Amino acid sequence: MEKQNKLVVAISSRALFDLDESHAIFETDGKEAFCRYQIEHEDETLNPGVAYPLVKKLLAINDVLPATPLVEIILLSRNSADTGLRIFNSIKHYELNISRAAFTSGRSPFDYIAPFGAHLFLSAHADDVVKALDSGYAAATIIASHSSMNETDQLRIAFDGDAVLFSDESERIYQKYGLEAFTENERTEARTLLSGGPFKDFLAALQQIQTHFPADQSPVRTALVTARAAPAHERVVRTLRAWNIRIDEAMFLGGMSKGPFLRAFGADIFFDDQKGHCESASQHVATGHVPHGVSNAVENS
Repeated sequence: MEKQNKLVVAISSRALFDLDESHAIFETDGKEAFCRYQIEHEDETLNPGVAYPLVKKLLAINDVLPATPLVEIILLSRNSADTGLRIFNSIKHYELNISRAAFTSGRSPFDYIAPFGAHLFLSAHADDVVKALDSGYAAATIIASHSSMNETDQLRIAFDGDAVLFSDESERIYQKYGLEAFTENERTEARTLLSGGPFKDFLAALQQIQTHFPADQSPVRTALVTARAAPAHERVVRTLRAWNIRIDEAMFLGGMSKGPFLRAFGADIFFDDQKGHCESASQHVATGHVPHGVSNAVENS
């Protein structure tokens, strides 16, 4: 794998464009009917999908420093190269600077995440996301928002803490023994660093982009939005400090609903491991479900 000096995001075709109609044909009539439909409609531009606005903002970062591209978007698709022509025609129509892709003819594109050096994989196919997470890559199943996107030019990304930026070690205590035991553990272990979660390297890559700009002019802004509250905040703060990773905003909500805070932050996307939190957040912002850690153990077993 070649050394990457930029943020690389791999995205599935169903996350980038609205392929619900053709996917329904695949589900009901099979692969041959799907292929025939895609070829017959290959000159018809696809509508933007859930992750399209996010991709536009990511690619716009390159316009700020055109001599030093900081972001690359890779397309990973279960289409064949033949049926994928409609997808590339749509990419051309929307003037998206996406030139690298892997078409796998129905097979999971998971194996190509590593060769492309992707820091993040976004997909509408949950099984592919689980495979990526199990192999140590940041990945999420994209969920549509019922509200409009952040209208500013700045890309704003929010993260849950446990099982996303951090490991699920503390969440396991909460799930097994309850809030009181969790709080006591975090108080006792306040100076013991949390292990990194699947999105640690992605957050570090975002910060690397931020280092190219003055803090008040960065095209990227990040936030931690967690159900933790004092005194469980201290361990989080000390862990981020030890990692030498800056996060622009941190919200310790003590169990309050995250959606209104994400809306106030103006998040373009929020990543959380718990489905219930994701469904609530998606009422306000586009959301990525991270099926990782103890909260998803039963579902993924």
